[in-house]
Amino acid sequence: MKIAMIGTGYVGLVSGICFSDFGHSVVCVDKDPQKIDLLNSGKVPIYEPGLDALMAKNVAAGRLSFSQDLQAAIDGADAAFIAVGTPTRRGDGHADLQYVMAAAEEIAQAARDYLVVVTKSTVPVGTNRQVKQLIRKTVPSLEFDVASNPEFLREGAAIEDFMKPDRVMIGVQTERAAEVMAEIYRPLYLRDFPIITTDLESAEMTKYAANAFLATKISFINEIAALCEKVGADVKQVAKGMGMDNRIGSKFLHAGPGYGGSCFPKDTKALARIGQENAVAMQITETVIKVNDEIKRRMIQKLLDLCDGSFKDKIIAVLGVTFKPNTDDMRDAPSLTIVPALIGGGAKVRLCDPQGRHEGEHLLPGGRWVEDPYQASQNADLLVILTEWNEFRALDLKIIARKMNQPKMADLRNIYSAKDARKAGFESYDSIGREPFSKEPS
Repeated sequence: MKIAMIGTGYVGLVSGICFSDFGHSVVCVDKDPQKIDLLNSGKVPIYEPGLDALMAKNVAAGRLSFSQDLQAAIDGADAAFIAVGTPTRRGDGHADLQYVMAAAEEIAQAARDYLVVVTKSTVPVGTNRQVKQLIRKTVPSLEFDVASNPEFLREGAAIEDFMKPDRVMIGVQTERAAEVMAEIYRPLYLRDFPIITTDLESAEMTKYAANAFLATKISFINEIAALCEKVGADVKQVAKGMGMDNRIGSKFLHAGPGYGGSCFPKDTKALARIGQENAVAMQITETVIKVNDEIKRRMIQKLLDLCDGSFKDKIIAVLGVTFKPNTDDMRDAPSLTIVPALIGGGAKVRLCDPQGRHEGEHLLPGGRWVEDPYQASQNADLLVILTEWNEFRALDLKIIARKMNQPKMADLRNIYSAKDARKAGFESYDSIGREPFSKEPS
């Protein structure tokens, strides 16, 4: 099969590379000449473990290429995937569909023969029907179908998720479109991975419903964590007990400083907006959004308490700025709320992240970037663990504590314990949903 992938952002690039590894001929198209030049030079513009090697393999095999020429990419294609951004629109919280619609119009103008136009971007319910109307209006004579094929990729584990998915959702209107999509995903059919073929609206809704539910689990355990701190319970043990119930499951029950990233923030807002437009209040989702915002502010207060009520002139080492490990994505990361509050309060902030510096230098002005946690902790008054990178899970806490002016730690990912901190010589240790440790002044 020949596939045109419109958009080389996270979803488009991962999907295009993985489709080529299925054996399809894939052309990834983007209007950004610098990005195309970078890809053609063999470099990947995002950080995703294993993606560079997989790209090189399929480029060498002649199955994968990158171009600005949409016309050539569409020529002879069996399917054109739209994988462009759908950011939250300012003012109303709705997903901004301008890039999706622009891509659909350009595909219509470029197409000559039958193809399936597949929306891979996360879009509100009803968008694929709008795409169909737009294409039909643009080129009335064009023979085509539309399909909805939402992605369920976790940043940092995207290749595994694509190659071994929990499920693939395909929304179609015709048998012909279903056959094309079945052929594209044939390698997964052959290995018995679940392929769900449904109507357009159900496929569109599944993406929002899934992300909103996962965001709900995160906000729920973070609320439980706040209560655990008041009553003396340990949220890690509570989450473990909850997760052993097969009806609940253990995933996304890890207390922390709130969710971020490219999906949960914008998708929960979009779902709430879809509900408002259809007079069905998404009360749980709206509360999840509110709780997540409050959690980030509560983290600032936790750090303020560890700094004796003032950030002024304190040296604070922050480990991790990306919204999660194994990605360079900083969209809606808790660091974008917490770090500016530290700097705004007069703190001298040192930042350390294995992959976040490139984006972070622009998004977190005023912080000083250092290469490793030990350099960050030199003469620091507070150490903050904000992202649970593997590099931060096995620190020599004794060395860290000795380097610090005031050995205090805010472990906002619960990767250590009060016992670890006390043994290493820390004066104070606080985490999420567990009893803090603080030495009494001598």
